[in-house]
Amino acid sequence: MTTPPLVPPFGGQPPHPPQQQQQQAQAARDVNTSSLCRYGEETVQDIVLRTMEIFQLLRNMQLPNGVTYHPNTHQDRLGKLQEHLRMLSVLFRKLRLVYDKCSENCAGLDPIPPEQLIPFVEEDGSKHEDCSAGQSQLSSEERREILEVNKMLKQKNQQLKQIMDQLRNLIWEINSMLAVRS
Repeated sequence: MTTPPLVPPFGGQPPHPPQQQQQQAQAARDVNTSSLCRYGEETVQDIVLRTMEIFQLLRNMQLPNGVTYHPNTHQDRLGKLQEHLRMLSVLFRKLRLVYDKCSENCAGLDPIPPEQLIPFVEEDGSKHEDCSAGQSQLSSEERREILEVNKMLKQKNQQLKQIMDQLRNLIWEINSMLAVRS
């Protein structure tokens, strides 16, 4: 039995150019973070499934207390339980690796606080002012138009309230007259 020579074939030149080797190494290191997250999600789903199977096995497993004790069945179920637990620990290790790789990929990113991502109304009724200046703001003309529409709406509501009061009084008088007549 002979060992292959340490010198690469074709006169000492490597089989792949150095750029191609570097690109392959770069591709192996730079894994897409979103695909890692998807893989992590699938791993979490597998963990949940295995955990449910473990609880199912535990629920169906009888204690060896002497009542209808079948050692073969008990050993079989115990073996399945140990296999599920072993697979569960493997899945948790995979999940830890995915988490570490995602954290490594996202280490250079500046975290954005959730308050800037989700618009909310503060207690005093004004909107959160941490929004960027480039976002759409209502111009003074639009604000003036809105104020005018609100003013007209209040006037119309006031007129409707007066009409409803007049109708209520009229109905009251009609009912009073009918009550007196009978």
